[in-house]
Amino acid sequence: MEFSRHIGSGSIQELTGKNQAIMGQDVFIRTVGWRRAAERDLAAYDPESIAVLQAFADGVNAYILNRTTDDLALEYSLLGITGVRIPIAPWTPVDSLVWAKAMAWNLSGNRSAELLRSALYERLGPEMTDQYLPPYPFDDKPTILLAEDLPLTEASLTTARDTAGIVGISTRLAGGLTASSPLFASQIGLGSNNWVVSRKLTESGQPLLANDPHLGIQMPSIWYEVGLHCQPVGEACPYNVRGFAFPATPGVVIGHNESIAWGVTNVGPDTQDLYRIKVNPDNPLQYEWNGEWRDMTLIEETIQFGDGEPPVTLQVRETHLGPIINDNQLDDAGSPQGFNNEDPLAFRWTATAERGAILRSIILLNQAKDWESFRSALRYWDTPSQNIIYADVQGNIGYQTPGNIPIRAPGHSGLLPVDGTTDQYEWKGYIPFDELPRIFNPERGYIETANQAVVPLAYYDQLRDKLADEFGEDANYVISQEWAYGYRGQRITELLTTLAPHTPETFRTIHGDNKMISAEELMPYLQAVDMGDAALNDARDWLAGWDYQMHMDSPQAALYASFWARLVANLFNDQLGEDDSAGGGDENMWAVYLLAQQPDNAWWDDVSTTDVTETRDDILRRSFAEGYEATVKALGADRAAWKWGSLHTATFVSNPLGQSGIDLIENLVNRGPVMASGGSDIVNATGWNASSGDFTVRSLPSMRMIVDLGDFAGSLSMHTTGQSGHPFSPHYNDMIEPWRLIEYHPMLWSRDQIEANAAAKLVLKPGR
Repeated sequence: MEFSRHIGSGSIQELTGKNQAIMGQDVFIRTVGWRRAAERDLAAYDPESIAVLQAFADGVNAYILNRTTDDLALEYSLLGITGVRIPIAPWTPVDSLVWAKAMAWNLSGNRSAELLRSALYERLGPEMTDQYLPPYPFDDKPTILLAEDLPLTEASLTTARDTAGIVGISTRLAGGLTASSPLFASQIGLGSNNWVVSRKLTESGQPLLANDPHLGIQMPSIWYEVGLHCQPVGEACPYNVRGFAFPATPGVVIGHNESIAWGVTNVGPDTQDLYRIKVNPDNPLQYEWNGEWRDMTLIEETIQFGDGEPPVTLQVRETHLGPIINDNQLDDAGSPQGFNNEDPLAFRWTATAERGAILRSIILLNQAKDWESFRSALRYWDTPSQNIIYADVQGNIGYQTPGNIPIRAPGHSGLLPVDGTTDQYEWKGYIPFDELPRIFNPERGYIETANQAVVPLAYYDQLRDKLADEFGEDANYVISQEWAYGYRGQRITELLTTLAPHTPETFRTIHGDNKMISAEELMPYLQAVDMGDAALNDARDWLAGWDYQMHMDSPQAALYASFWARLVANLFNDQLGEDDSAGGGDENMWAVYLLAQQPDNAWWDDVSTTDVTETRDDILRRSFAEGYEATVKALGADRAAWKWGSLHTATFVSNPLGQSGIDLIENLVNRGPVMASGGSDIVNATGWNASSGDFTVRSLPSMRMIVDLGDFAGSLSMHTTGQSGHPFSPHYNDMIEPWRLIEYHPMLWSRDQIEANAAAKLVLKPGR
């Protein structure tokens, strides 16, 4: 909780002391203004939400303000050894809301993609760039809502495919961050799965609902599993809910109450834009707007350091489009360098452009009793937009997209930075909630979401017709053009139809599925290549007998992953240059599959070999030979002894101590490595990055949940690491082993269940 409020406030160095690497993150977060936005949200909240936030803070303070730092967490003492002194500040409502902004940032927008696409359009041209980053729509992959769910079945996507914008922008952002910085770039493998089936597809005759959000690997777990039960439940205290919360925030984000259950995955709408502005050469606090100079707002942010170093004050310039996001780049000594007037970019994001009310949504969602009250609660769910599935004890299932999703001007695709000197590319508004995608009790009996495109193209024609009078028929109503490419959605759909009738055990099978569809797509092309070496041909034929499951004990999975890492590097990196490095995720999987059908495409040529023009088979042959050699080097010559899990391991690193560089401390707070199954864009999504040089897990299913609407006591769950954040607690890491083996514990529900399984009791009495 201490770390989360400092992240959200851009004050991490109050915990670590002055640190050049972390300075960039603090400067960037201060520039974007997460805490400023949270303070604006709080000022606009309704009395009930404020009361909940304050009650949560009172409960936290009843505990933390009556104890020494030694009683609260080991980190305070260990950081004290390094000279960092951290006072125990009272918890406040804003401390809870800044974490909501941090999560919204993690799950929002296409800021890095805009800059990357702009740079690659200049380097490679639009055609090759779009082959590397194939834009929506994607053939042969399922959307969440299907054509049968809409009254229209044919559509075109003319206005949305325009790519009006500025190419060639390459900049360092506030704090010196680049598009490849961990804080700025989209994380490889991040996503989530959820699905729900109706009573017609279950053995029990009641719905089942599952969820597994994919987030960055960390220690402690990002989740805290809770039951929130009023005694008694009534109008004065209406909560009777069970599920998963973020430790820093009140309310259950994912779970169930006595009437409904819900799960979330990220929609990934395009909610961010970059605008190139023109600064008045005679006044750095003015910018051009529709032919006139307009004043900026100047905000001063002071960064304090926990080790007593003198504070640093930076100035943030803010336009009506948002803050200038590439001011305050760092010099070699790690000091912010002030204004950047050469090519300033203003950053517009729904989470800071509008006052948010997501906590209000969670409060109402925890109390919802049926489909209507569920949807009413989601009207306040502004950002990050999520695919929220629903089931109730009456046997109904449903789906709703909530969130502020911009309607852009004609010609503005959202794929590139645009001119910010006029109102030509200002947002026209947001898609009205009642026009956002939803479905209730589909005839097929299931709904699945895995971050793929939400709707078929017909939806946009339908939406354009409805909203033309208000926003114009040429406006861009497209939710996004950059989705997950549908591999997980395809596999979940397949398993939902083939494994029915469903039980919690069939849902466990789906959660643990390790099939790599991309490998199945590519293998016929690999099989057709003569490797020019008997041993390599034999290894290739051995690989062809694989079932495409990335099990931790699979030898073929180890070879394929090594081949895949070399393939994306050999195919893409020579032409990407410094602009990007192929990470091997689903965008590369889909691009490689499409390029495999074009054996002479320019991407296959290695531009570093100027005397020869390579084709598809040349690169496949080279990559397989290199992958085989790397696997032998890492795992030995005996193929039977190879294991994917020997390469693909998960290490849970604590923040901020887990990367201290001090072995004694790191061994105390970190856990792992442990072998893991799965991989990038597999249902069991233990994502890794091919550009990193290893196969270690970077993101993972941060929890798994299966809710049985026919018997809440039979519901199951598991998250990563453990419930406790204290390294000496037995519950600090007791979930790692069951998590990686796709095992669960009961989601205790009834009072009798809870009391029978209680290990301890803590009573918090605010004000005493």
